[in-house]
Amino acid sequence: MFIRSGLALPPLIVGGHQEKGRRSGTYNVPGIAGLGRAAELALEGMSGESRRLIALRVMLEKGILETCPGAEIVAAGAPRLPNTVTMLFRGVESEAILTLIDLQGISVSSGSACSTGSKDPSHVLMAMNVDRVCANSAIRFSLGRFNTEAEILYVLEELPKVIARLRKISPYT
Repeated sequence: MFIRSGLALPPLIVGGHQEKGRRSGTYNVPGIAGLGRAAELALEGMSGESRRLIALRVMLEKGILETCPGAEIVAAGAPRLPNTVTMLFRGVESEAILTLIDLQGISVSSGSACSTGSKDPSHVLMAMNVDRVCANSAIRFSLGRFNTEAEILYVLEELPKVIARLRKISPYT
């Protein structure tokens, strides 16, 4: 943790002066060892899991581009995380997509995890010169360890219906 000079943080656990008075008590040696082993296990499977997630992400992206006219991958040519894709759905507001896709049991987000709950378009998309209306159509798909190809196929079955339905009533189309 980095603490700005002059900032006085209250101790997490009171009673001793370990960690410069910020946390008293004995180190959690089993917890430290367990975290180390968990990191080793994660590292062992990381490259294989990254390849699997990239394959799922590519399948998702390709399917969306084929079935949702006007969809666009944000930063398609840039190096990206293997498990995350942000798509723009021109002419449709992201909040409407979130509502209807959630009714199908699909969880997505309309912004970055660090700005969840904000109604403003992503500051990152704005910095990338994505126009405000288009930035408000952004949906982020995050894949994880337990996602399957069958789930991607389900998204590709349901999402085009949602986008088509919303485009019919959109004031932007």
